[in-house]
Amino acid sequence: MAEKSKGQKLQEKLSYKKTNYFEVASEQERKEIFAYAEGYKAFLDAAKTEREACAVAVEAAKAKGFTEYSFGDALKAGDKKYFVNRGKSVVIFRVGSKNPEEDGFRVIASHIDAPRIDIKQNPLYEDSGMCFLKTHYYGGIKKYQWTAIPLALHGAVVRKDGSKIELSIGEKPSDPVFYIDDLLPHLGADQMAAKAGKIIEGEQLNVVVGGLPYADGEVSDKIKLTVLDYLGKKYGMCEEDFLSAELSAVPAYPARDVGFDRALIGAYGHDDRVCAYPAMTALLDGATEHTVLAMLVDKEEIGSEGTTGMQSKVYEDLMEEIAIALGANFRKVRAASKCLSSDVTAAYDPNFAGVYEKMNSAMLSCGTAMCKFTGARGKSGSSDASAEFVGEVRKMFEESGVVWQTAELGKVDIGGGGTVAKFLANLNIDTVDLGVPVISMHAPWELISKADLYSNYKAFLAFMK
Repeated sequence: MAEKSKGQKLQEKLSYKKTNYFEVASEQERKEIFAYAEGYKAFLDAAKTEREACAVAVEAAKAKGFTEYSFGDALKAGDKKYFVNRGKSVVIFRVGSKNPEEDGFRVIASHIDAPRIDIKQNPLYEDSGMCFLKTHYYGGIKKYQWTAIPLALHGAVVRKDGSKIELSIGEKPSDPVFYIDDLLPHLGADQMAAKAGKIIEGEQLNVVVGGLPYADGEVSDKIKLTVLDYLGKKYGMCEEDFLSAELSAVPAYPARDVGFDRALIGAYGHDDRVCAYPAMTALLDGATEHTVLAMLVDKEEIGSEGTTGMQSKVYEDLMEEIAIALGANFRKVRAASKCLSSDVTAAYDPNFAGVYEKMNSAMLSCGTAMCKFTGARGKSGSSDASAEFVGEVRKMFEESGVVWQTAELGKVDIGGGGTVAKFLANLNIDTVDLGVPVISMHAPWELISKADLYSNYKAFLAFMK
């Protein structure tokens, strides 16, 4: 091989280009990448709602010796705890040996909710030989993508006597699935001429749940009665119980390998469980001298509102309670703390190249992606991490051999999006976004690289050290 020229050597030394993780991974590391993905796929299939993700995370924590924490509990170095917020979010944490006033906390914040189709409170009706549930979509979706695919029904119902039941129908091969119908192309000329946002209207996202008339000629709404009879016998439900239910229609697909080489994963809910799972497993797997919290929160897709969203005071209260239990001044702890807001970003898609600025877009398989700022247009709604903190995280990754990249969510005047980062930064905690690049974000089936998933896990381990 010819010796490199002076210019080639200089270019190699001074220039930057992204690294495909698969290309530089050893044979052993490739095995680790693929093995880690199997656990993640199982998590996705078991955690299609925030309630289910919270429950799975709690069971995983218990299996690693973590115990439940309540406000006011004593804490000491080495304690392994989890805190559940209303069954829809969970904070798993380890108490470190370092002085929290000087060292602060290490916080990894991800969300476990995902775009979906929620069932309305008075949903059940019959029309023209079919029975339907009326819906209200949750999060930013392309509504037309949710028609003509198999759907499963998940959620909780609180019956009139106060008892609660958990439902998951449509995931087993023996289960029925549900369906949102679409118009046949033969009659769809006007529909296809509409703007994409109007091809399917929100009030047309009605879920088909039945078609068999009840065998009694004396009653009306026979198909609806068949559905109510089934729900009554199977779950002890009456129609009024929908009033106090949280039910969602989600894609009935399992997570699957994509491609001949199985390098990619297609699934519902990558946003943001592809970050929540590495956050959870890194904290469960990795010992650390720091006090580390993995926050798996709800409601990010609708603005992080409510009692279980990141804007809830409960998360700040929890951090303050931990600081108090360790005899520390919480203001000092906050000022010394550091956070990775771990949310997905858009992966560059060559089929839609016009909306991306390629030099600053995340590429599949080039590792977890750091977004210094999110927001829209002129960085509106972004916390915009400092160069000093980005440099600190960069150094952590360099020392730990993490393959990573930077990212922006689309062209300046086209793209934009928000995460939980600004809410943590508002607490005077240095925060930057870090997450997995996703193709077809917010679609019923999204696509990620196994290399980026594993890179995210390694990045969290490095951050915890």
